[in-house]
Amino acid sequence: MDTSTPHPAHALAQARFEPGDPGWAAKVRESFQRQQVMALLGAELAEVGPGRCEIRLPYREQLTQQHGYFHAGIISTIVDSAGGYAGFSLMPAGAGVLTVEYKLNLLAPGDGDLLIAVGEVVKPGKNLVIARGDVWVRKQERLIHCAVMQQTLMTMHGREDK
Repeated sequence: MDTSTPHPAHALAQARFEPGDPGWAAKVRESFQRQQVMALLGAELAEVGPGRCEIRLPYREQLTQQHGYFHAGIISTIVDSAGGYAGFSLMPAGAGVLTVEYKLNLLAPGDGDLLIAVGEVVKPGKNLVIARGDVWVRKQERLIHCAVMQQTLMTMHGREDK
């Protein structure tokens, strides 16, 4: 079974969503900068759009499991944030975001030099947002689809990021 894909940007047909906050892009970028776990991992916010977010994480030995692959917990962490920020981009001003649940399927080992997590909103809602995420690992310029996530996010009205 070939788990490769041409490019993460083509993974899902992107619906057109209208952000609930005119300052949505700055809000997402500022929140990402405050998220200490992303700094600890060395992850970067590569792209953000209404209902979409891409996070990239270069390989470091400290992020691996016993076989030298990216650890499943690391893969999970960046795709959770990618989906969360995709949803957050559509939430109203003064609201925060919190993951309620997610399901992750690991499709292939995280064997490569770069993880690329793309989160996209499937269905926005006033209180709950459904998102999905895909993770690719780059190895020798080839992208291998290594994980798929489905996620439920909660809009935390009146609880903006601090």
